[in-house]
Amino acid sequence: MRKIMMQQNYEAYQAEDQAVWQLLFKRQWENLEDKAVPELWPALKAAQSALNGQAIPNFKELSPLLQKEQNFSIELVPGLIPVEEFFALLAQRRFPSSCWLRKMEELDYLEEPDMFHDTFGHIPLLFNAQYADFMQEFGRIGLQVAHLPDAVAALERLYWFTIEFGVCKNAQGQAIYGAGILSSFGESIQVHKGQNCEFRPFLLESVLKHHFHKHEMQSVYYYLDNFQSLFGLLKSVEQRLLALA
Repeated sequence: MRKIMMQQNYEAYQAEDQAVWQLLFKRQWENLEDKAVPELWPALKAAQSALNGQAIPNFKELSPLLQKEQNFSIELVPGLIPVEEFFALLAQRRFPSSCWLRKMEELDYLEEPDMFHDTFGHIPLLFNAQYADFMQEFGRIGLQVAHLPDAVAALERLYWFTIEFGVCKNAQGQAIYGAGILSSFGESIQVHKGQNCEFRPFLLESVLKHHFHKHEMQSVYYYLDNFQSLFGLLKSVEQRLLALA
């Protein structure tokens, strides 16, 4: 684990940064109205005093609010972090987030996640109690199997096809809950229209073996019957992964 805690230098954000945030937030808020799982909206409402389209969120406001609501906090990180550190943070109910923001010319493509992905994509659903507990349990299981490379790889695939790129079946097609889709204008439209992609029923064995690609829109998504189905997955996952020991 890192010894020095990162701090957000809020005064360093420029006018262009604020404009980028406002554009991204407004665009996705309007875009997701008919595309996201219903559980997203009360979560966003719970976060809205510190997470909204008016300005880049100040983590000195957002983290205490999340702590008050769900006993979860935000840990600032420079970017992608080692997987064992990631598991440890989740197990301690601390979500890692970057504090750098994409530039105007990078609105729709990034090499790695920025704070819009982390805060708009991930943080809102942490205001949902079941989801917050799920994330903590995910971290706990990750720490248990961190010494098993095959188990870690399987757990990373589960994370990818649920927390990052998860969808649920609904009457209109697919409802989005994965942060990678929630924070992406193009990918949320792709999923909603069902274009250039395939939707498969969520079969745990298939998901745990499915290799994914990080730097392009996904071509395969695994759908759950409903958002609540997510919270029953980890018991079966833990048993399977520990069997690899």
